[in-house]
Amino acid sequence: MNRLGLVTVVVHDYDEAIAFYRDALGFDLVEDTRIDDTKRWVVVAPPGAQETGVLLAKAATDEQQARVGDQVGGRVGWFLHTDAFDRDHARMRAAGVVFEEAPRHEPYGTVAVFRDLYGNRWDLIESKRAGPG
Repeated sequence: MNRLGLVTVVVHDYDEAIAFYRDALGFDLVEDTRIDDTKRWVVVAPPGAQETGVLLAKAATDEQQARVGDQVGGRVGWFLHTDAFDRDHARMRAAGVVFEEAPRHEPYGTVAVFRDLYGNRWDLIESKRAGPG
């Protein structure tokens, strides 16, 4: 094994999730393939991402519905790295992304927690260390 291909985010609706990741976060829609009448294979990723993407999986059961927006028990579950924090933070705020805090400077870099459209917590982070995050 040499890479992590996809991580799953359970969503209520494919199209509203695509719109958020594409329009608010600036992700590319990598794939949107219909599997059957209710299921699609939807992958989004930051522009130029070569390794990991996000599989948007529509909740199909009551148990999955209950997980939408709280997939990691309230912790930050995803870390979105940037090479220009101020630019991306301003663009995301202008697109309606809700940040829980002002940007803060930590020993590892500049970071601010934001929520996706369902309430899952993410870090926007510009790392101080060289190389991939």
